[in-house]
Amino acid sequence: MHVSWPLARFRPRLLEACRGYNRTRAWRDIGAGLTVGIVALPLAMAFAIASGLKPEAGLWTAIVAGFLISLLGGSSVQIGGPAGAFIVVVYGIIDRYGLTNLLIATGLAGVLLFLMGLLRLGSLVRYVPVSIVVGFTNGIAVLIALSQLKDFMGLKIERMPADFFSQIQALWQHLASFNPAAFGLGLACVVGLFVWPWLWGREHRFHHALDLPGMRRAMHGAARVPGPVVALLTLTALAWALDLQVETIGSRFGAIPRGLPDLALPPFSWESAKQLLSPTITITLLGAVESLLCARVADQISQQPRHDSNQELMAQGIANFVMPFIGGMPATGTIARTVTNIRAGAGSPVAGLVHALSLALIVLAAAPLAQRIPLAVLSGILLFVAWNMGEWHEFVALRHFTVHYRALMLGTFLLTVVFDLTVAIEVGLVLACALFIRRMSSLFSVTPLEAAGGARRYRLYGALFFGAVDRIDTLAAEIEAGPAAPTVVLEAQQLIALDTTGLDALRQLNRVIRQRGGQLHLEALQAQPADLVRRSGFAAELAAAHSADPG
Repeated sequence: MHVSWPLARFRPRLLEACRGYNRTRAWRDIGAGLTVGIVALPLAMAFAIASGLKPEAGLWTAIVAGFLISLLGGSSVQIGGPAGAFIVVVYGIIDRYGLTNLLIATGLAGVLLFLMGLLRLGSLVRYVPVSIVVGFTNGIAVLIALSQLKDFMGLKIERMPADFFSQIQALWQHLASFNPAAFGLGLACVVGLFVWPWLWGREHRFHHALDLPGMRRAMHGAARVPGPVVALLTLTALAWALDLQVETIGSRFGAIPRGLPDLALPPFSWESAKQLLSPTITITLLGAVESLLCARVADQISQQPRHDSNQELMAQGIANFVMPFIGGMPATGTIARTVTNIRAGAGSPVAGLVHALSLALIVLAAAPLAQRIPLAVLSGILLFVAWNMGEWHEFVALRHFTVHYRALMLGTFLLTVVFDLTVAIEVGLVLACALFIRRMSSLFSVTPLEAAGGARRYRLYGALFFGAVDRIDTLAAEIEAGPAAPTVVLEAQQLIALDTTGLDALRQLNRVIRQRGGQLHLEALQAQPADLVRRSGFAAELAAAHSADPG
């Protein structure tokens, strides 16, 4: 028998967006792209540094991967680049396998992501339970916050370990090196990021107090400046003006190169690649989940056509495959920058292209200035990102959900924090399957009905599958211990599904009934159970038994 698997069509959303494109749409996309490019600057550097990489790795990932994802992706407004969710994963891979193997794993993950899209597997990501997604998202947020306490407090730690308990131990052992100046900058950054949107969201208070000509327009313009950019510029200037003794990008990494990154292929061998199965799968799964969740969020808050999940995965795959050649880091869809893009008025992937190009111009023109940025300020930005990433209200709402949901979410959260994301997702999915089987098996029932014509009647309800066959085994035990020559009728109108294990249980029941000198009758079978009973030959067995013993 020939089985065909249709492949996804490679058709970037940009091709559709170009239809009817006009000057008005172009200006909106350019404005949105410039806004997102400015927002991406501090985030890209912060994500790279927190991941154990140089800041330029994050910058060029945002530029090149962001450009490719917008150029080839399946969403009209999604912005791609380095994401906060990858910080913990990348840091752990570098700590265990080294930078070269991170690059190899990123390239291999790109191949897997492209194949997932090509084989139309984009919809499979939606089968990951929400409880697991919330659990690992909150766990990653906790780990990001923990990893930033070193720079936030200015502690003199040569290199932070990758695992949770070792990080806590390292922070505790180095508390004596606490730097008040670094802590002050980081705290001012966090407070400022929380206050900034609140401040300009209450414009009317200031309009009444300072109703000066042009004040309303100035305040409206200030409200559009992203908080991270304001924090980066003002606190960097403050640290420089006061000559604060804090660690900066320049003191740790040196100057950021102003030129284009060198194209180089990392040393590759199948021997090393075979050892990278776990990190490759981790990058692949996280990249797929993050990008498609981000695209779904974009669909909900924008007026653009729904995204093509398979095309988006293929674009993510190409972008990640290219990253090792420029020394970049894994890339995916980024919710914060995508939401900024939408709110700034973007209507097509052109905004994403402008975002990448504008960020490239900033890097090429002003890279030397970045070396004065205090690391404490970047850590403050990341603490703010971690706070916004976590869905903390879900912990409060747990009391409204079932024990299954609580076990999945809390289990995934704890496994992410204590072990790693791969273990959390693997165990979470296994636990989700086990709890689903238990739940479905509890819905199956065998209900005794009033006897008619000397026959014992039962109603089957639900799905008779491998997790629910104990109900049929119990019925068989009751019949075996009861009077001889029973006629058993199973009303199966409400039996919605039957698998081969359930069929085997019915065969065992029929065998017990025949041994007691009786007959088994199945009535009103639905389409799927009836088809399986017929194809397996069990229908013919029952018919033959009825013909041989018509009484």
